[in-house]
Amino acid sequence: MGLTTRRSGRWRWASLLGATALAVSAGGALACPAGAAGTDVDFATHCIPPAIAGLPPIDGTTTATVSADNTSPKVGDTVTVTYTVVGAAASNPTDLALPADIMTPTGKVTLGGAQSGDITVAGPKKNPPVPGKAAFPSFSMTGTFTVTKAGKITLAPGDYNIHTSYIMELDTPCTVTNPPAPASETITATAGVPANTRAITLGSASGEPGASVEVSGTGFTPGAAVTLAGRSGTSQTGDTASVSADGQGSFSGSLVVHDTSTTGIVAYEGDSWNADTGAGPAAYVVDAPVPPGSQKLTTSVTAGTLAMTQAGDSVALSGVDFGQGGASTGALQTVTVKDFRGGPAGWSLTGRVTDFTGPGGKIGADRLSWTPSCASKAGSPSTCTAGSAGPVGSSGATLAGTADGTLTGGEFTVDAGLSLDVPAFTPPGGYSGVLTLTLS
Repeated sequence: MGLTTRRSGRWRWASLLGATALAVSAGGALACPAGAAGTDVDFATHCIPPAIAGLPPIDGTTTATVSADNTSPKVGDTVTVTYTVVGAAASNPTDLALPADIMTPTGKVTLGGAQSGDITVAGPKKNPPVPGKAAFPSFSMTGTFTVTKAGKITLAPGDYNIHTSYIMELDTPCTVTNPPAPASETITATAGVPANTRAITLGSASGEPGASVEVSGTGFTPGAAVTLAGRSGTSQTGDTASVSADGQGSFSGSLVVHDTSTTGIVAYEGDSWNADTGAGPAAYVVDAPVPPGSQKLTTSVTAGTLAMTQAGDSVALSGVDFGQGGASTGALQTVTVKDFRGGPAGWSLTGRVTDFTGPGGKIGADRLSWTPSCASKAGSPSTCTAGSAGPVGSSGATLAGTADGTLTGGEFTVDAGLSLDVPAFTPPGGYSGVLTLTLS
């Protein structure tokens, strides 16, 4: 479709992976999922309408916001970035109305400061109907990048493209006229603890009592003394051996395994096992002799992952009246957490919310409160604990979690009552913010 230089309105929609959009109503209608709020920036944009439109290039102004789900990451962390075009540099130039869900946006976010490069971002194929001659709606795109350097890293909106799939496939690319555009967000990265890249492999996964198993390792400190040891559950057995890592941090050695309760083998630097300086356990079992006329049966249990799902990605809070304000309430879409890792670590589910933006300005993020609740599915090794009731805010709060233990895991459902305290004389209109949930 062709474009004109009309600016988009400020109502928003968004679909964020791992985020829950909130919709509220002041004076009866604060609507909407919204893009993550941040610092809006304006920048000159050069757009090329589809050739079929017969229109010349358009030089206009784009208003956009870029935000990050973690503004204080460590080196090595993965950061999710949201690029929201609040007001596109153009609009629908024809009398032809565009139907819903035909727009697919893509673009890039430019990194500056301590780290440089571009992040590819993309949005869902989702939009409300666009009447003829009407402004294009706001849209959001998300992407990720890995932090590689400590320091302040700026995020600036970059080029974007609007692809429409209606009657025919058309693209409207828009580029930043004077790159880079102004920075919309700044994150401060700190040096993280170096990742433990040590790893071991075994020549066999089982053997008779007294058999020798070959153990190979990589990623250890060059020249370091390495202990090979058997493990029985979380305890070390009496079976040990010593090897030395070569100049590349690799080794190859053998361990004689006598203990019939052995469940795995580890390798570590130092005087005792430490997960930060070791590798494993690699699964290993001792084959007990099978009596005559008997058959030995074996099986295995494979560790899974820690993941969450949501019952939906938007919440419509109740409306409030101009001049009265008060609590705009609703309920968080139910979150299901599945911890199928089978290890000793618990988990934590936290959330933080952006300011609610609308035609009258902002309703502060600190005005959103929640009352969390959490239930554990019968048979789950862990017990889920709900976070404290109170403000969520931009700095975040704990929604639920489980404690560390000898063996953790299970399936859990997490809910929360939501309440936004809307000031009495908030100008009528649509206000929206984004609640981002993080599971770790």
